[in-house]
Amino acid sequence: MTDSSSNDSDIPSLSDETRARLQKVSTPTIATLLYKHGFRNAYIQGVSVLNPIDTPLVGPAFTLRYIAAREDTDQLTEFRKPDHPQRLAVETCPEGHVLVMDCRQDASAASAGSILLTRLAVRGAAGCVTDGGVRDAKGAMGLSMPIFTAKPSAPTNLTKHHAVDINVPISCGSVPVYPGDVLVGDSDGVMVIPAHMVDQVLEEAEPMELFEEFVLEEVKRGVPIIGLYPATDPDTLVRFEKWKADKS
Repeated sequence: MTDSSSNDSDIPSLSDETRARLQKVSTPTIATLLYKHGFRNAYIQGVSVLNPIDTPLVGPAFTLRYIAAREDTDQLTEFRKPDHPQRLAVETCPEGHVLVMDCRQDASAASAGSILLTRLAVRGAAGCVTDGGVRDAKGAMGLSMPIFTAKPSAPTNLTKHHAVDINVPISCGSVPVYPGDVLVGDSDGVMVIPAHMVDQVLEEAEPMELFEEFVLEEVKRGVPIIGLYPATDPDTLVRFEKWKADKS
């Protein structure tokens, strides 16, 4: 799963092959497979894709943690500091990674705006996921980099969020996200795959998706669902094997 050519040897990245394979797997399939292996809480709650995307979001997590803002620590002058964690996160998120922001599911203020998100895209990030808001939404919607957020939100992050930690374990949408976990996002939302489960998920996802393609064709031609999905009728698997042979 990892690519040793990364400039940051302590930050795992995805190989091009793994990324391409994951882009072909739907989040519902990933959700079912993780549930099968005992992971019940891997779907980020309350976020949806902000901008039209041609390919699914796929990439390892690079995290930013916010705590609640306080009036004496979160004035506009904070942005003048070169070590402000929000700014540093944008400037240090590795290429091909997803910036994941923990805003405690508070979207009453933005976690970033179109300028920072554009900078993230220019630097080659795979995307951004936040359980907070995004400001300057119209500009952000024009980016090709996938952005998943709770909602557009005009107020600056300083009104509600105080950035404290970069690339540490966080919660995003009530889901634990560890640096290096792999995020996959599509029109159904965002799943978090624990880093050590990526190969297992891929191994099981590809044949599962192929079978579901067959099932959908069967349903469209009028086959009843009982015995078909799941394949409790032995004839279902016979027809599936013939269907695969005909496709090859």
